[in-house]
Amino acid sequence: MAYLELTDIEKYYDDFHALKNINLAIEKEEFVVFVGPSGCGKTTLLRSISGLESISSGRIQLDGKDITFAHPSKRNVAMVFQNYALFPHLNVFDNIAFGLKLQPLSRDEVKKRVDRAARLLHLEQLLARKPKQLSGGQRQRVAIGRAIVKEPKLFLFDEPLSNLDAKLRVRMRVELLNLHYETRNTAVYVTHDQVEAMTMADRIVILNEGRIEQVGSPLELYEKPRNQFVAGFIGSPQMNMLPLTVESQKPAQLRCRSSAFGAITLPCEVDRPLEGKTVTLGVRPEHVHLSAAPSTVALPGVVNIIENLGSETFVHVELGENAMLVAKSKPGSAPDRNHRTQAGLEVEHLYLFGEDHESIPITPAPVAAVPSKSSRN
Repeated sequence: MAYLELTDIEKYYDDFHALKNINLAIEKEEFVVFVGPSGCGKTTLLRSISGLESISSGRIQLDGKDITFAHPSKRNVAMVFQNYALFPHLNVFDNIAFGLKLQPLSRDEVKKRVDRAARLLHLEQLLARKPKQLSGGQRQRVAIGRAIVKEPKLFLFDEPLSNLDAKLRVRMRVELLNLHYETRNTAVYVTHDQVEAMTMADRIVILNEGRIEQVGSPLELYEKPRNQFVAGFIGSPQMNMLPLTVESQKPAQLRCRSSAFGAITLPCEVDRPLEGKTVTLGVRPEHVHLSAAPSTVALPGVVNIIENLGSETFVHVELGENAMLVAKSKPGSAPDRNHRTQAGLEVEHLYLFGEDHESIPITPAPVAAVPSKSSRN
């Protein structure tokens, strides 16, 4: 049995179906991240685990114990909120120790736990300060310390870094990961930031409209998305998506047409008939070359926007009306704006999605080089 097990979870708010058939198993010491757009149900699911929200049906088990109907105080979980929730009149020591006052612990044991948390979070020199004397990152560490001293079976983080600036968020991500490596606690972390999810998680749970779309390691979700939503959500910049109509299907060849840039031939095998159907071609920016290289499908276009980010450059290529392709380029090698180019799509890294938005398995044609078949005719 998994350490945390969610079975057939449903949640309704009157007529609104917030959580739909949630089934998930989390192992001990895992760091699992719930990610998805606003309103997808990730915070509702986290609050349901904590007991702050009741579920409409289903079962929640933690370490072999059914906690579905247990009061939040009886679940042995600790939750860290987005807004810190510190007491302004208490110093750091008393804020961290506050949750221990309801437990039958000696003064020495309380001090021992607070000192350990302060050491882990680098707060030893700040224990006498009030929250107003702390930076945003220090306040968040105090909130995390308040959770640590409870020694819970499960940590729950509800977008704890969203109120911090970009530089501090990066630093706090590293600190949270170091803390997890040191304590080896089981943690569930909610964020809307897919970069945060990719850098922190052992496994990611992608939610959308109250459903789990896919569960897997960051690399698995990046390389093997189950559907178009996952493919578009994971990755920054996101995967390029090009709508196509399949005109003909032959062995190792799909002849397609785009309303924006005309005909394109995809040298690949698929496991189903697609002729006459609408599909979406996906390719990530790092698999788009600004030249017709071997083993690529070339699309003519015009350079529209160039994003220089220092260590990398992203080039936006206009293929036609309402059709744009983003290519990752080496710094200093990007062509000038309005330059006509050939965007080469790596055949080995193409994705195909059907009319139901599910991924279609494709096998690239076994050829060394693929000539351009694209035209505007």
